[in-house]
Amino acid sequence: MLKRNNALYFILALALGFFLYYRGITPLIAGSNTADSINIYKQLELFNTVISRVEKDYVDKKSAKELIYGALRGMLSSLDSHSQFMDPEVYKEMKVDTEGHFGGLGIEISSRDNILTVVSPIEGTPAFKAGIKPNDKIIKIEGKSTKRLSLSEAVKKLRGKPGTSVNITVLRPETRELLDFDITRDIIQIQSVKDVKMLNESIGYIKLTQFQENTSDELEEAMDKLEKEGMKALILDLRNNPGGLLNEAVAVADKFIGGGKLIVSTKGRIINQNKEYRASSRATHPDVKLVVLINKGSASGSEIVAGAVQDWHRGILLGTTSFGKGSVQSVLPLKDGSALRLTTAKYYTPNGRSIHHIGIDPDIEVKYKKIEQKKDEKQQSFSFEDEKTAQTKDNDTEEQVKYPPIPDNQVLRAIDLLKGIIILNEQKDLAAMNEPPQINKDNNASDKNQ
Repeated sequence: MLKRNNALYFILALALGFFLYYRGITPLIAGSNTADSINIYKQLELFNTVISRVEKDYVDKKSAKELIYGALRGMLSSLDSHSQFMDPEVYKEMKVDTEGHFGGLGIEISSRDNILTVVSPIEGTPAFKAGIKPNDKIIKIEGKSTKRLSLSEAVKKLRGKPGTSVNITVLRPETRELLDFDITRDIIQIQSVKDVKMLNESIGYIKLTQFQENTSDELEEAMDKLEKEGMKALILDLRNNPGGLLNEAVAVADKFIGGGKLIVSTKGRIINQNKEYRASSRATHPDVKLVVLINKGSASGSEIVAGAVQDWHRGILLGTTSFGKGSVQSVLPLKDGSALRLTTAKYYTPNGRSIHHIGIDPDIEVKYKKIEQKKDEKQQSFSFEDEKTAQTKDNDTEEQVKYPPIPDNQVLRAIDLLKGIIILNEQKDLAAMNEPPQINKDNNASDKNQ
């Protein structure tokens, strides 16, 4: 019986080896040498020995499927924090992400240094409202340590039936605080283009929460609307945007860059992973003045847009350094309903800068600070005023109704920056129109002699 099992596991090990060979996951890919090939088969013998020993001596009986799945999980998780083996149930859960709504908390999580890390809370979701912040480290879920928890297992525990609650404990690196949150799950419906508005008579504002299907089309509609209202400059807010669809991120950058210019490239070990994504021949908004807001919660697609804008000097990046999620994961479905999620390439900006684990630095660093509006100061400003002052205040109030106060120092800094750029460009245009006539020096000299 033992010999029969050994033969079975050796066949399984060989099958695993051939699978890895044809998928290009091991060193047995183009460019490997004979020594590599011999070494992999020696390691497969070790694999066969271990799995046979576990099957024979482990205290509890385990099926071949459990042992093989466990081995695959371990192998993929040892590669990096984003690669993983997904059993059929986990793969099915992963596909829920693309449907636009699901029961959960509304956070994008990753694994950084083997610690579950919040990339970004999605604005308007339970996690955002509870006060979860980018870079929070999730160390406990329902009182249990996340130390040995895989990314997919964590996602399963955080998701659940809408209306139910989950307790998470996070470590906030900035303050070194341990914080407990009881968060009620909800259906997460993500609106990718939000808060489309004019901040004053010439500066517009648009927030992108994620890059989903049709995000670029919705952005185009929003920009057309604002341009009809007199927009000359735009604040594009990518703060806490965890990314999404690559083609949509490229399409968003294309609106401002155009000219067939490179937006982003991917580079991997296999030739077919080396790709370039370029803008179309003509940008739809090539002249609008642009400030892009980024922070620690800006990742992946957001970093692609920010990097392209920065490298082509198309606008100004303002805020704090982005997350640094710049790797490409390919999902490879398997026959039994399971799948591999495998890192196959990394993103590079047009100038060849790697994004992964580095992030994008802003051109102007401005740390976020919420501006509290003091009611007492407002009341005092309307006290003991004459009729003329009161009339001025009424006019100011009407302006505030149209363009409400902004309690966000990064947005205010962006507004000041764009105001200066608009004024400078207007002055240049006026100077070009009103150039003094050229004076002929020879004619001047002859007039004097006369």
